[in-house]
This record gives sequence, structure tokens and C-alpha cells, in this order.
Amino acid sequence: MPRPKNDSSDGPGSTGRPPAAESAGVGAPRAVGPELAGSPLDAVVRALFALSWNRARDLVGRGKVSVDGRVVTTPTSRVRAGARVALDLAARDPRAARESLDRRALVHVDAHVVVVDKPSGVATVPFDPEGMGASIAVRRSAGEEASLDQRVRAALAARERARGLRGPPPEIGVVHRLDKETSGLVVFTRSWAAKKALLQAFRLHHVHRRYLALVHGVPKDRTIVSHFVEDRGDGLRGSVERRGGRKYAVGSEKTQRAVTHIEVVERFASGGAGQPCALVACRLETGRTHQIRIHLSEAGHPVLGERVYVRGYDRPLVPAPRVMLHAAELGFEHPATGKAMRWTSATPDDMEEMLAFLRRETAT
Repeated sequence: MPRPKNDSSDGPGSTGRPPAAESAGVGAPRAVGPELAGSPLDAVVRALFALSWNRARDLVGRGKVSVDGRVVTTPTSRVRAGARVALDLAARDPRAARESLDRRALVHVDAHVVVVDKPSGVATVPFDPEGMGASIAVRRSAGEEASLDQRVRAALAARERARGLRGPPPEIGVVHRLDKETSGLVVFTRSWAAKKALLQAFRLHHVHRRYLALVHGVPKDRTIVSHFVEDRGDGLRGSVERRGGRKYAVGSEKTQRAVTHIEVVERFASGGAGQPCALVACRLETGRTHQIRIHLSEAGHPVLGERVYVRGYDRPLVPAPRVMLHAAELGFEHPATGKAMRWTSATPDDMEEMLAFLRRETAT
């Protein structure tokens, strides 16, 4: 598989071809050579049309790429040798049709809470300047893609209309969030009492959260405990214990205790980049921003698809279309009844494709 680069620009890649397809608007179909056989579509587009990773993923997601005449919008789709890949910047963006929430994504709805199976690529909320728990869904600006809370409101309103009820979309409260690229289970509240109770449950670490992640290398089963600061010394959020020099808070600097329990679920001898990989389960005891990604990266095992917390990682990166992180389990006491409730979410298709690829690489 092609080796990714940690670039974010839209300039030419390593192929040496000028991005003539973009300037022309439509790219003549290009054949996939044997060196790209079996690669994800975003990697193929990047190589064939000399684009950055971000630009290639964006064009695939916006329906601008076709394979053998058929538009494909999944960046992880594997492409066979000899396939004809075309780029058409004038093609209609299919995302508008995807902005409604699949009814199956509402895994639990009652008068107090709604549990949602979030797809990757959707922001939980548009913007939360006051911090976790302060948001209520807000109107989006023109051209802005609908966030998860907005889609949930629309889905709840559609359910009410189907029952003959009329009125404005219901309000929902935000008590925790998932990163845009992370998939899996998230809960919203539908009453102030429920929001207050769940915020307290999160604060006291009484909420069960188990994630699955595909990582570089094979970590040991362990519990990672550290204290997060806004700048660990390299401009990134991270553990003060990993900072060069003083490994404690300085002056008015604030720290947040972060605890992640890690367990290896499956090992892969080869990730296609000359190194092993692993599927790990991460149980959160605390829920800090980017906690799993930071802890795994600082332990020397960044998540596949990671583009931020890989600074200083000097081994080959296994190509992945996104951060391979999935919120697989969520559980808490119901804020109104006190009943213990738990939900599970199957790994999404893009993670299953990565797992299948890693298993094949290991078997060969």
C-alpha cells in the first residue's frame, strides 16, 4: 500500500504529476496500476491525481470521484488493478441527501434521553464555546453541514409529525461529545433534570464507555494515568508528564487527570507498512478531550489515521481514511428511573474493511 505523508496542503504529492485534472475541472479516467491494487480509494486518487490526503478524501466524500463509471463516496473502498478512476469537480455533491439521520441511528428514545449511533465524519455539535455540556443545538450557517445534534432534532421532529404532533423541533442537551471522525454511541438529554443527572454521572465517572481502536504496534495491557495540559511543550494538548523539563504544572497552569484502561483484543503481525498493528479496547475512567488518541500516541501506539498526535513518531504510518476509533459501548443509570442501561454498537464498515485488510496482511 502507498505510504502516507503527514501533509495537509492541497499541493502536488510525490507522484510528480501536476494537478491538471483539478484545473480542467474534469480528469480523464486513469487506470489503476498493479502497485496500487487493493489500496483504499483515497490513496488511489491521491497518487493518480497528485493531491494531498485531505484533498483526496474530501473529493471522494463529495462525490467527485468515479470508479469504472460509478460514483464512490467511501474513501476506504478498495480498488482493483485496471479499474478506471475519474475525477469530476462539477459532479453533484451527494452529502445533502445524507444530512438526514438514518432512523436506525436512534438506538434509544424516551422522554428523557436519546442514544444515537453516530457516523464518522459528522461533528457532534457545531461549536461549543462554553465547554462540555453547555450546548443546545443552534442554527447552522449557510453552507455548513448539519451536525449530529441538529440531525437528531430533525429526526425527533419527524417522529412527532408521524404521530400527528406539530411544533418546533425539540430541544436536546449535550452532555458529552465524540470527535468528528470518531464513530459510535453518544447520548443527548431531553429534559433539564436528565441533563443535570447525566452531567453529574459523567463528572463522577459513573458512565461506562468502551472504545475500540486500531493502533500502530502492539501495546501492553495497562492503565495509563497522566495529567493533561493545554500545551505539553510542542503546541499540542497532552500529558504534563511527557513534557520536556518541568513535569508538573507551572504557575496558574491547570491540569486535568486522565485515566484510560487499555486491553489488546487482536494482534496483527503486519499492517502493510512493515510493522505490526493491534485492535485495542479502551475503557475511559475520565473523559478528557482527545484522551484516547493522546494516551495511545504518547505510549508509542498512535491510532491508525491519526494526523495530529503523531509528532515525533518515526516509524511508517499505516494508511487509513480516518482516525480508527469507535465508541462501542455506552452505559449509565437512567436519570429518571435509576435503571442500569447499556448499549453496544457494531464496528462500522470502514473499520471492518481495515480489520479485514490487516488480517489478510497477517495471513500472507
